[in-house]
Amino acid sequence: MDSIIRKLDSSEPVLSFPCLFPLAVIGRNEDGFHLAVIAVIRKHVPDMDVDRFHARTSQQGSYLSIRVTFWAEDREQVDTLYRELGSLPQVKMIL
Repeated sequence: MDSIIRKLDSSEPVLSFPCLFPLAVIGRNEDGFHLAVIAVIRKHVPDMDVDRFHARTSQQGSYLSIRVTFWAEDREQVDTLYRELGSLPQVKMIL
């Protein structure tokens, strides 16, 4: 356990790029939300296959979770993706 804590406390980055990066975007289940999320991700990951996206509606149908794992080239790509996804009005959370 100490080695895990030391690793997190160190100045070394937690991620080493390039790497596979899991992403989940949760937002209001409204018309166009799914397509808007896919468009933003494909803008920053142009070779992303649409079949790799997985959507799941909340139990009451109010929210939609869109999950995808992609090959992230660098931290800047991920940061830009988070900022742009976060600017979508329907987005409530990005994990």
